Order: sequence, then C-alpha cells, then structure tokens
Amino acid sequence: MLPPQATPEGASIKLLQLEVPPPDGLGHAPHPRGALSAGEARSRLRWADGKTIKNEVDLQVLHLLGPKTEADLEKKPKAAKARPAPAEKQKAAVVENGEVGTETRSLLEQLRGEALKFHKPGENYKTEGYVVTPNTMALLKQHLAVTGGQVRTRFPPEPNGILHIGHAKAINFNFGYAKANGGVCFLRYDDTNPEKEEEKYFTAIREMVEWLGYQPYAVTHASDYFDQLYTWALELIRRGQAYVCHQKIEEIKGHNPPPSPWRDRPDMRKGKFGEGEATLRMKLVMEDGKMDPVAYRIKFTPHHRTGDKWCIYPTYDYTHCLCDSIEHITHSLCTKEFQARRSSYFWLCNALDVYCPVQWEYGRLNLLYTVVSKRKIIRLVETGAVRDWDDPRLFTLTALRRRGFPPEAINNFCARVGVTVAQATMEPHLLEACAREVLNEQAPRAMAVLEPLKVTITNFPAPKALEVLVPNFPADESRGFHKVPFKPTVYIEETDFREEVDKGYKRLAPGQPVGLRHAGYVIAVQNVIKDASGRVIELEVTCTKSDVLEKPKAFIHWVSEPLACEVRLYERLFLHKNPEDPSEVPGGFLSDLNPDSLRVVHNAMVDSSVLSARPFDKFQFERLGYFSVDPDSEGGKMVFNRTVTLKEDPGKA
Repeated sequence: MLPPQATPEGASIKLLQLEVPPPDGLGHAPHPRGALSAGEARSRLRWADGKTIKNEVDLQVLHLLGPKTEADLEKKPKAAKARPAPAEKQKAAVVENGEVGTETRSLLEQLRGEALKFHKPGENYKTEGYVVTPNTMALLKQHLAVTGGQVRTRFPPEPNGILHIGHAKAINFNFGYAKANGGVCFLRYDDTNPEKEEEKYFTAIREMVEWLGYQPYAVTHASDYFDQLYTWALELIRRGQAYVCHQKIEEIKGHNPPPSPWRDRPDMRKGKFGEGEATLRMKLVMEDGKMDPVAYRIKFTPHHRTGDKWCIYPTYDYTHCLCDSIEHITHSLCTKEFQARRSSYFWLCNALDVYCPVQWEYGRLNLLYTVVSKRKIIRLVETGAVRDWDDPRLFTLTALRRRGFPPEAINNFCARVGVTVAQATMEPHLLEACAREVLNEQAPRAMAVLEPLKVTITNFPAPKALEVLVPNFPADESRGFHKVPFKPTVYIEETDFREEVDKGYKRLAPGQPVGLRHAGYVIAVQNVIKDASGRVIELEVTCTKSDVLEKPKAFIHWVSEPLACEVRLYERLFLHKNPEDPSEVPGGFLSDLNPDSLRVVHNAMVDSSVLSARPFDKFQFERLGYFSVDPDSEGGKMVFNRTVTLKEDPGKA
C-alpha cells in the first residue's frame, strides 16, 4: 500500500490496494491498464473529493505498472455491435436523472428465479432481519402445506382514488413476480377507511389491473377479515401487547410523544367512546422512532360492505401484515417508504404467533410535470382544471387509457425503469417513446386534416370518384389495405401551402408541385382564391400522374369526402418539472397550470376508413401523430385524442 496522499484541503485518503491479476494459463500477464478505475474507491469513500480520488488512483497505477507504452496509447478499433432482433428490443432500466439506460432484459426476466435474491417460499427465516421465534419453523411448515411451495404476492390498493403511473410499477412488480415464478397474485382492496371509499374506485382498480394484462388469482378485501382482525386485537390486549389509549391524535404524533397513562382499556366496539376519544395502540417502537402505532380508531361511518356492523376500523399498520398472513403471502412487495414499517410487520405477526411473511421494498416510480396525489387530483377536478380522473392530461391509468396509451407501452416503460431500490423520477417523454414503439406496430394508418384548405382539381382524370388503396401499414403491405375515395375536391392542411417559397420549403406553392400520398398524382397550383380579408380559402390545381413527371420534392396527406371530427391536442398540464416543489412553484401546484395544455380542433376532417372505429381504437394519422377514439364520440361525430406526436418534440427533451 502506498502512503496516503494529501488532498488539496489537507485531509488524507487511504485507498484500497490495487491488485494486478495473475498470469493466465498460457503464461501471459493480462495488462490491467484501462480496467482499473476509481469506482470502487469512490463507492467506499463517498465523503471524498472525486477528483482527488482519481489522482490518487492514477498515481498508484503508475507506481504498479510504470508509464504507458506505445501499445497502451494505440487506439483500439471498436467492435461492431450486433443489432438486436425485434423481440430483443426490451430496454432497461435506468434510473439516473430520469433517463433510460441501455438494452436489458424484459421485466419477467428481471423478476424470474433468483434475479432479485429473494428468499424461496418457506425459507423466510433466511432473510436478513427476519425474526425467528420458537414456533417459526412449525408455522412455516403449515404455510408450505397450504401453498405447496408456490410464490404468493398481492397488490393491495386503497379504493379511495384512481390508480396512477406509479401503481403501474407496483402492479407489474407484484403480478409480474408471481407470473415469472409460477405463482399467484391476489388483488386485495385495503378498504379500512369507509369515509373515502367509493364503488367506482373498486371497479376502476380491477379494470386497470386487467387492462395491463393481469388476472388476479382472487379478489379479496381487508374487510373480509374484520372478524378475525378484531379477535386478534382482543388477543393482543390479553397478552399485554396493546392498550386502549385516550390521548388525542395531536398528542401522539411524532417520534417522541408523551407516554400514555392508559393500559388494558375495555372493548371499543360497543360504542362507549366518541370519535377521537380512544384508539387501540400496539406496544412497539418502529424503525423511524415512532412509538406505539395505532391499530384501531373509532369511526361512526357505515362501510360499503359491512354496513353498520362496525364503529371501529383497523389501520394499515395493523391490517396489512395480518391480511398477508391470512392469505399466506410469501413475498409482501411494497415501496421504499414502507421500510419504516417493517419492524411492526414482523412484530405483530410474532406477537400473535401467526405465520409471518417477508416484506421486501422497492423504489417508487414518479413522473415529472405532474401530480399523482389523490388529494391534489381531486382539487384539480374541483377547480375545473381537468374534467375528471380520466382527463388525458393526467397520469392516472384511466387517463392514459383514454389518451390512447397502449397497456403494453406502460408495461414496457416499467420494464425500462427496472426493479430498482432507489426511487425513480422519470421524464414523461420516456413513457411517450414507449408508446410510439408499440403504436408504430399496432396503429393502422389513416389520413386526417386538422386545419382544412379546400383544393379543387380542375382536370380531374375521371368522370366520377376514384378509389385509392391505402396500406394499413406502409412498411408491411401484407397487413392489408383500406379504400379511400378520391374526388375532384380534396382537403389539405393549411400549413402545406405557401404563396411565397422560403429556402428549404418543399411543400405546395405556386410553381412548386407536390404529390398526394398514395393517390399516384402530383398537383400544381393554378389559381389562389382568397376571401375579403386576403386569407386563402381555396386552391385550384391541376393534377398529373406521378410517373409522368419528375419526382416532386414532397408528398402531402389529404382527404376527400371526409368525415367531420373533433381533435383534442394535449400538452403538459404543468409548466414546471416539480409543480409541488415550493422552491420551483412558490404559489402551489394550482398556480403552475399550463394555459395551453389542451387545444380543441372542432372542424377537423378524417378519411372514411375510420367510420366503424370504437372508443379507444388507435390510428396513426399520417404526418400528424398517433390518435385514439375518445368515448365522447357519439351522434355521428367522432372525437380523437392525440396520444403522442410522431417524433419527440426537441423542446421537451
């Protein structure tokens, strides 16, 4: 070991020994130059200056290997990278500064077998921190008799709001881990707060789980187990592990509340106390220092499933681990913020001497330029900033579905984020990129015009309308065609015509013809018709077979005998990356709304090939983007939501 080198600040850094690999079997000593790095040293010396570490490593390399030779300095040719097959295009995970990393495995591959170093069913005791009691092995034996050694997970949403993009990762992780390992996953509603729960949330949650492609092994509710949970609560009191407390909620908040003078109080269920007058508290200290968490509280609110049977309801800290125990969950997967509850999870199962699953934490998924808090989304709805939970500007799953995001795109996005422990805060354009990849393969092409300009073909080549065959997928014509009419009157985009040609402009202008996509004709401006204000309202053109003329500089889309439609164009709902951050948005998230987040085009036109489309059907409108049929389509007028543009807006990156 070389003596430590002094840093510029006067401190010293003691580095790890840099080892030279031994010679290989042929007697060649491998040259480690270039393989050595400061990465390990940096990981162990996080407090140290990175530049100083690099300098020290360079000095030690020089001491061990001497100065570089000409062979070291010779530039090595880069090996050609093999292009992945389409089925291998699953990319992964990232998660650094919200940017996706390089190619990697699919989500199921990331979750399969021992990839996550999880315990095997029945081997809970091998997990670090797992508490083993005299009865643990007998309980695990009973557990294996029930499950047959099968992996069991659960997805436990609260039915008090609509699931959002963060829940998509939780769904993929819980259902995906079970699926990847031949197991089962329960959908268990955590319905312990009747004041905020509504039937529409129960329905929407299950719909979203199934929309993402997963089928629950069983649909259960925490309320299914209220009787058993109550019996166990009495047992905790009998064992001296819980007590009824009369301290106010405000008095027991924080990590160091005053100790409660109450112990072993009578039954709360009989309605002897008013709301807030008493709670049942468990006798333990959690990792974060919180003492004696609440197990039950009084609420005189009817429950949607149990009616007026109960006036006390259990908390998450009490309910969750016991429901996991009842359902013989093998891996209780939850986000990182629940790590502080792991001790109470193990403590409570062991205090009641019941089977204890293992809680595993993973990083939460967040997106920039949005809010996902249920309370904040409700405020957006109440203030009219959005229409409802499924407004396509939100990142709830119902909103993403309505906007046209395919479920495969959301699952692929979760796979790219990867199974990480660190919290991931991602850019929305990464999710949009996943949508483009899927829609490019799934969405048939159609032609639509958002700002129509009438074009009259004065020398139309036939006495009646022609039929033009348009490929559903131009890159693969084996996937079929659809017919569109071609008549003397067509409509093009206003922006596809200019009276004066700028350098680089290739579309229609006087003296500059363009081709009509798929029609086989080139049109040239003959006459420009304007209204009284000087605005161009119609073009008269001539057409010529495209194989007769020199290939035009551009081909533009068009419609003829079109369907009138409404098109909704969406941008980000918020102006700043972190609308909830007071340092970015001092006035609060409601002051950060983007006034241009929605533009409605009322008089757009689309070709008749989409006439039979149903809500949520998806199309690529050529040159414009990917669009989805909105459920508002009725009475013969179709409504389309733009899902994403064809290419990422450089300004968003």
